[in-house]
Amino acid sequence: MASRAGVHATTVYRRWGSIAELLADVATSRFSGDIVVPDTGTLRGDLERYASDLAKDLCDPDTLALVRATIGTGGEQGAAACRGERQQQLEAILEREQARGRERPTLERTTDAILAPLYYRAVFTNEPLTSGWAYDLVSHLLSDKNGAAKAPDSASDNLLVE
Repeated sequence: MASRAGVHATTVYRRWGSIAELLADVATSRFSGDIVVPDTGTLRGDLERYASDLAKDLCDPDTLALVRATIGTGGEQGAAACRGERQQQLEAILEREQARGRERPTLERTTDAILAPLYYRAVFTNEPLTSGWAYDLVSHLLSDKNGAAKAPDSASDNLLVE
């Protein structure tokens, strides 16, 4: 990498300190503004377009390699670099829905329902990321009273071990 940049390797390490820090900065730069926050007029439309665009982006081999390398070398710092801009985009969609005077799911619930499965499938499986599947994620989120978190039905639903 240093030779491609025309500098000595020590210059790169002086700036970033580690491969993990370098990849985190690359990921942060790469994922900033690459997906436009849609405004279709409805929360469902916005989330479907967003999830479909993200699925398409994660299917790109270069994007997927960057995500895997960043998370693999950077741990939580790498994960934060990969999800930070994505969560800000979701937050903008949810805030717009609230400004419309409509109920909306929480950012945490939306992240768990849309970002988590998209990233999991992209990084850890060979299952396809299709628009239809992305739309299903949105449908599941919005089918539960606008994505509100449910309390466990019974003690067996609580997966915490004491």
